[in-house]
Amino acid sequence: MHVDVAKEVATLEVMSVSELRAKYAQVFGEETRAGNKRWLMRRIIWRLQALAEGGLSERARKRAAELANDADLRLNPPRSAPVMSSNKPSTPSTQEPDNRLPPAGQILRRLYKGRLVHVRILPKGFEFEGSVYGSLSAVAKAITGSHTNGFLFFRLLKQGGSR
Repeated sequence: MHVDVAKEVATLEVMSVSELRAKYAQVFGEETRAGNKRWLMRRIIWRLQALAEGGLSERARKRAAELANDADLRLNPPRSAPVMSSNKPSTPSTQEPDNRLPPAGQILRRLYKGRLVHVRILPKGFEFEGSVYGSLSAVAKAITGSHTNGFLFFRLLKQGGSR
């Protein structure tokens, strides 16, 4: 099988990502979840060249098999639960409370843009405007709308909640 690499590259460059995924499945015999167009193109071209020119020598295949037996490699990370948006209140934390925090039941107060903000410290989380957050940073983000260190926002820099 002869592959005109320049022609294949030109053909692949005009394909959409979904078309490249279909081509990948055709060439490799398995589907991919990849969405990076450049990566898909490179993998497809590599595979077409390997098929056309015979791929690796038998000696190289044996050496690769030896190396693979010795290595615990992972090509893809394990699938995990989807990450929840930090704009929504998170579930309370199960970790020990930080020593910079006052005891549970105390209320943190902070003037922010002319508004006095009150946050109640719970045994496992923080209550702000009726919602429970798992971290002080999540509360600070809910207040400011941007990623903010909760301890800095509430000025809890030393042990026990004092400056």
